[in-house]
This record gives sequence, structure tokens and C-alpha cells, in this order.
Amino acid sequence: MNLTHRYKTQTCLSGNILLSHPSLKDPNFYKSVVFLSAHSEDSGTIGVILNRPLNRTLEQLDDQFKGNPYGSIPVFEGGPVETDKIIVAAWEWMKESSSFKLYFGIDLEKVDSLAKESDDVKLACFLGHSGWSPGQLEDELDETAWLVSSLDHELFLEMGKQQEAWKKIVGGMSQELRLLVEAPVDP
Repeated sequence: MNLTHRYKTQTCLSGNILLSHPSLKDPNFYKSVVFLSAHSEDSGTIGVILNRPLNRTLEQLDDQFKGNPYGSIPVFEGGPVETDKIIVAAWEWMKESSSFKLYFGIDLEKVDSLAKESDDVKLACFLGHSGWSPGQLEDELDETAWLVSSLDHELFLEMGKQQEAWKKIVGGMSQELRLLVEAPVDP
């Protein structure tokens, strides 16, 4: 995994992941792994938290999906913004070309099309999203509230493991961070 910490940005972060620094205690993002779906100087940043499963399915969340073939899609907490909205994502690891395809913010027609094309497509829904106004994320990065990493397809295999994914990635960045992630919450 190609990791860069204490990232100063003048570049687009879309497609990367944010990892909350061990010192970040904000309950909305404590030990979070956030996929950044959109980032620009003018519009700000939007993403979803990947490691907060709600242990519910789409049909448990919304009765209109009872009996629907996609009713069993797992639902994750996407973030504290627009928590009444659902975002659908699909991904597929292409073994023969060692590549990763990600479809984010898609509708159920696209889900249907992808599912017909391949049995290897995985799906997840996110309730709400995470958002930063223009310049806000850059300020938080400068304050070292976040660490930045490139997206690795293996992360999607860890989605349901909550803080284990965060601990593994952040702890692998440096010896200092490994010690911080292993430290007790209340020493």
C-alpha cells in the first residue's frame, strides 16, 4: 500500500482515503477510514466512512427494499452530513488485469447492470456522507488531524472490521503511529 502521512495538498485528493490521526477525538471521525469521492478547491470535499458498519441491510433500513434482490446490501455510516440519504457503491477486483473498478454514488439501475455483467461485483450502501467546505480539509491536514493514503482494493475487504482496518493502516505508516494506535484509550 502506498502511504503518505502529513500530506500537504495542492492536488486533487479524489479517490484517496483519509485516516483520522490517533489524536483526533471527534466522535464523528474517531478511528475513521474515509474514502474521498470528490475534492476540489472550489467545491470542497465529499467522502464516506468505510469502517463503520451499521450491522443492518438496505431492507432493514427501508421497507421499499423488502423482497428486492438488493435488500441484503450492507449499510454503513457514511458520515454526519445528510444522514437521511443513501449512497450506493459497487466495486470489483479484476484478477486478470490486477485492476480495481469502483462505482460510487450509483443508482439501482446501474447496480442491476453491474450485477448482470459479473458475479464478482460487491455492493455497499452508506447512510449519510462526510463533507468539508472549500479549504477546510486542507486546514485539517495542515493541523495533522488526518493522514492520507492511496486507495487499495484490499481495504474494501476490511470494511466490516471497524477499527481493525484503521489500526492496521495507520499503525503501518510509522513506528510513532504504531505506538499511538496501540496506546490505551484512557491510560
